[in-house]
Amino acid sequence: MGEFSNSLDVSASGLRAQAQRLRHVSENIANADTPGYRRKTIPFETVFAGGSGGVGRVETGRVSLDPRAPEQVYDPGHPLADDSGHYAGSNVDLVIEIADAREAQRSYEANLKMFDQARQMSSSLFDLLRR
Repeated sequence: MGEFSNSLDVSASGLRAQAQRLRHVSENIANADTPGYRRKTIPFETVFAGGSGGVGRVETGRVSLDPRAPEQVYDPGHPLADDSGHYAGSNVDLVIEIADAREAQRSYEANLKMFDQARQMSSSLFDLLRR
């Protein structure tokens, strides 16, 4: 039974990691027009239980800010504009964010499918043992 719970733990950690990634992507999209906002990214790390030969889980690392320079927007009437009429916009690219959201969604669905398969196998095993 340990293998079933290990597989459930692995897929559940993937679900948590992708959910957190989707939260940051949605925050980036919501702030795409906010002056001075910097895109947030979150790395994934594999953590092995019981050393390097154990079962791996996915955990998220520290949130980091995208180092790309923000877009310079020309709007002389904006309250944040400097003498040349420019202000620092955000460095969020909506095309990249939508692609990241789609990738996270598909990874989430794959982990959910794996979780469901392990649950069905466990349920089938219990049915066989009851007979």
